Amino acid sequence: MPLYLSRFSYTPETWARLIGHPEDRAKAAQAYIESVGGKLHGFWYAFGTRDGYNLWEAPDNVSMAAVALAISGGGALSSFETTVLLTIDETTDALRKAGQVQYRVPGA
Repeated sequence: MPLYLSRFSYTPETWARLIGHPEDRAKAAQAYIESVGGKLHGFWYAFGTRDGYNLWEAPDNVSMAAVALAISGGGALSSFETTVLLTIDETTDALRKAGQVQYRVPGA
């Protein structure tokens, strides 16, 4: 199954709710991804540009998109971005295929 890396930030209101009622949001994230047949591999909070990161596994892009849309539509986040991760084998295959593409530099 494909892997996905999500980066998210909470709204100030969400942080205020969590301060008032601390909870393990990894359990919620796990339930979301499992509802589409996937798996949560990790949930981390961070200092910096984003408040946290998730590593997910989902059956396909549509399933992951469904989870991302549901989370984004909930209103608790100020940002949510997901990146599809490629294995080394997938990247090697892409590199081989890229060699067959007849790319032309703009203006050439």
